[in-house]
Amino acid sequence: MCGIVGYVGYRDALGVVVDALRRMEYRGYDSAGVAILDGAGVLAVERKAGKLANLEAELAQIGTEHFAGTTGMGHTRWATHGAPTDRNAHPHRDTTNKVAVVHNGIIENFAPLRRELEDAGVELGSDTDTEVTVHLVARAYAEGPTAGDFAASALAVLRRLEGAFTLVFTHADHPDVIVAARRSTPLVVGVGKGEMFIASDVTAFIEHTREAVELGQDQAVVITADTYTVTDFAGNDSTARTRPFTIDWDLAAAEKGGHDFFMLKEIEEQPAGVADTLIGHFTHDEAGGRIVLDEQRLADQELRDFDKVFVVACGSSYHAGLLAKYAIEHWTRLPVEVELASEFRYRDPVLDRSTLVVAISQSGETADTLEAVRHAKEQKARVLAICNTNGAQIPRESDAVLYTRTGPEIGVASTKAFLAQVAANYLVGLALAQARGTKYPDEVAREFAELEAMPHLVQQVLDTAPQVRAIARELAHVPTVLFLGRHVGYPVALEGALKLKELAYMHAEGFAAGELKHGPIALIEQGLPVIVVMPSPKGRAVLHSKLLSNIREIQARGARTIVIAEEGDDTVRPFADDLIEIPSAPTLFQPLLSTVPLQIFAAEVAQARGYDIDKPRNLAKSVTVE
Repeated sequence: MCGIVGYVGYRDALGVVVDALRRMEYRGYDSAGVAILDGAGVLAVERKAGKLANLEAELAQIGTEHFAGTTGMGHTRWATHGAPTDRNAHPHRDTTNKVAVVHNGIIENFAPLRRELEDAGVELGSDTDTEVTVHLVARAYAEGPTAGDFAASALAVLRRLEGAFTLVFTHADHPDVIVAARRSTPLVVGVGKGEMFIASDVTAFIEHTREAVELGQDQAVVITADTYTVTDFAGNDSTARTRPFTIDWDLAAAEKGGHDFFMLKEIEEQPAGVADTLIGHFTHDEAGGRIVLDEQRLADQELRDFDKVFVVACGSSYHAGLLAKYAIEHWTRLPVEVELASEFRYRDPVLDRSTLVVAISQSGETADTLEAVRHAKEQKARVLAICNTNGAQIPRESDAVLYTRTGPEIGVASTKAFLAQVAANYLVGLALAQARGTKYPDEVAREFAELEAMPHLVQQVLDTAPQVRAIARELAHVPTVLFLGRHVGYPVALEGALKLKELAYMHAEGFAAGELKHGPIALIEQGLPVIVVMPSPKGRAVLHSKLLSNIREIQARGARTIVIAEEGDDTVRPFADDLIEIPSAPTLFQPLLSTVPLQIFAAEVAQARGYDIDKPRNLAKSVTVE
């Protein structure tokens, strides 16, 4: 969601901050702003609705010399309270223009705090929940037991706040200090030489340092150019609860690499993303080998004792979870339920110590999924997290972790992270099967070897991109596209429809093909594009023949059929107006291949319609509020 950056050091703070905001544009935002301290007690603030380019143009017009200083912070806002206007953009200031704040998340008790301030005669200048915090800090600094102590004033206010938030404060009287805090939304410290950074995302400072510190829940940090001090909200030293780490990718990994859009680069990176996710997760031993997870805090006996699995996730991660169900149930014979994280805790699910909850989140900070994890823990269930962000909140609160090592995914619509999640889910399934003895060691080794072969096959699918793009350009003008699949093809159909909605703003629906006659076939009309994900005629012969019948039904009613099928499947050729062939693969692993043409298709349709596929409207990369 919102992008936050703070800097204290020796460089021109404005340049550092604006560059960082540019690298975090992928997070989704509707306004941007900066605050720079000049060291002489002057706080310079500028903010503009719209894209970062609007802010940069305004800064150029004012003159960047008015924003000289080596301490500053910046923000890209995603509107929650108040419209995306200049007055609601961050940073917000107190009435004396001494204190400034930027904020990600929601202050749930802002209404009574706002009334308290207004009753005291404070005139607020925005409609946001954020602004109350800066006035409260200014008041605590001016009077009472924390008067004159910037950090203590901020902590006093933090203790009063309810909700999920990241807050970063500066004070003109302390131009070499930034105070920041987090509760349930991401915040990381970048540790440089003679400079310190604070940000929502390491991409903000990766150009300058790879050394970072992940803050824990309800922690605050005070940074200067040379030091950082971490406490809880009560002011007690909390350094032991932080997690220093070294970023294992560089700035080039967050650049476009010659592509017009990050998303196109990330689609091309999928073979490497899947391969890197698998690396190190199979160790050879006397029995033939075994699956290992990243942070395994569950004993094999605990894995054997589970009698039920829940998978909780949102968006594309939910579709990855649907695929996990097929694999885990097939390999372990455990019942698996897949839940939208936003619904999970509200329907009072039946959980106990024998329940495993698999939580899937790319960012590890997804608010709905995090709350689902906490609900599961309250019910004594055990939680295994699948995440692409090392040290994020969901992994920290889980009993075991499996990281998807795909590097940063900048495009808002998930591609390489989705495929990596699918691969990670298969590892979880194999780990459970291994522990429970439902697969022999040689069977686990064979499945893993077939999974290891998938990156090469994904690359082969990428080679079909020109054909897929040509079809997409022909269909860029249509108002609706339907997607059909059966078995593991059904979640793929859902994911294909989601990608087209996200990127091209088109009506798109994914259906289980067997449901056609139960209603959706009424949508079929002359020329309607229907994309069909075919199962292998070898692996699922019965389903294959049934889906052929479905294709005949829709083709007879005038639909244009675009069929994704296994190479050599000549039975489908007479019923495909367009045939996209993918390599042969085991049934459970086929989604790693059949998803890729749908990603390419959605991206090309969106580009043909003139849209920015990296930043779809109204969407954010990391959804850190419910």
